[in-house]
Parts: sequence; structure tokens; C-alpha cells
Amino acid sequence: MSQPRNGFRAGLDSVLLGAAVSAGRQTLLDLGCGVGTAGLVALCHNPQLRATLVDQNAEMLALAAANLADNGLSDRGHILNVDVTAKGSLRHAAGLGDNGHDVVIANPPFFSDGTLADDAGRAGSRHMDAAALDLWIKTAAGCAAPGGEVIFVYPTTSLSPLLAGFEQRFGALTILPLSPRPGAAASRVLIRGIKGSRAPLVLLANRALHGEDGRDFAPEFDAIFRGSARLDW
Repeated sequence: MSQPRNGFRAGLDSVLLGAAVSAGRQTLLDLGCGVGTAGLVALCHNPQLRATLVDQNAEMLALAAANLADNGLSDRGHILNVDVTAKGSLRHAAGLGDNGHDVVIANPPFFSDGTLADDAGRAGSRHMDAAALDLWIKTAAGCAAPGGEVIFVYPTTSLSPLLAGFEQRFGALTILPLSPRPGAAASRVLIRGIKGSRAPLVLLANRALHGEDGRDFAPEFDAIFRGSARLDW
């Protein structure tokens, strides 16, 4: 996959999110896609997959479209300008229907505390409270097909509202904590739920992105970030 046209290094969270999609899925929805990194990773790992990339920022969507074209994926990727937190009627009018995707992924905004960026688009991509996060989860649940999987990546500092929203709407929850180094506290989680399932929650063992020292990634994650492996969870 070519380097995304975002002017900076593609976010590691987005790469992990795209690599977390299960094999065999056919239709993917990337909510708040930004420049499209997560969706592109998923498309590259799953040749049968088709994706809809959604964002409310027209500039980011233009970059996502360019990234699809750069990677020869325009015929498998569809762009929609939609506010994830809008009412269902508005999302439907923009072309985003319900129950239409067998996998929905999202790397929602965070940084719920602190000073907002001066630019409204940048601020919106970084700042969200618990109520807005629940709207993202609600939209994901509505858009997922029965039996579909919904995967979010999010900071552990906001795990409580994230888990509450997932438990309310999905079963078979799987939580994968991610830490910077062995023995360090987890800083991110990947969470997956299945729409319509009643299976119990599974909390996986923490995995470290790096070794004890140095900047190199652990072999499992190095392979993911190089594009040669998907996330095994």
C-alpha cells in the first residue's frame, strides 16, 4: 500500500484497526475514515472485500479517494460525506443505510479533555465526549448486518463508556489491550462485538507493541505495520 496522502505518517491505530478485520467479510463500513488508512489496510488484506468510507470532512474524503486511486482500489471503495452522529433520517438521505455491512470499523475522536484545536475540522477529529461516543456506537450498530462484527480502537482512559455502549448493543465482546512495552499499562484497546450474539465477553491478554527497550516493534506488530500480516485475535 502506498503512503497515504495525509502529509504525515499514517496512524498506527488505523493500521491495527484495518488489520483486525476478520477474513471472509464481504462489505466493510469505515466510520470517520479520515484519509482512509484503516479501510485501505482492510481492503489489501481481504481481496473479496468492498468498502464504504464515511467522514464529514470533505478534505479528508478527497484524500481518501486519492489514496484509493493510488492503490488501485477505487473500484472496491465508495466515499460518502456523512456525519456519523447525525440522526438516522439524515444519514439515510446521504446514502448510509441500516443493516448493510458485515463489518463496521471506527477509530473515533478522543482527547475529551484539553484545549480544542483552532481549526473546526481538526477539533472535530480530536474531541468527543461520552455522549457523542455512544452515538458512534449506535450508528455502528444500526449499520451492521445481523451477525456482523463491529470493531473500534480507543484509548483505555475512555474504556468505561466504550464498553458500556458495546455491552448495550452487541454480544461476543472481545477486548484486546495494547501497551507500549512489556509490563507497561495498556494505553489502547481494540474491542470487537457481534450484532445479535449472546456469547459472553472475552478479555485477552495484554500485548506489547515494542520490546523492553529500543524503538523496534515486536515481531507480531512489525509484520502488521509492514503489511505482511493481519492481527490475530
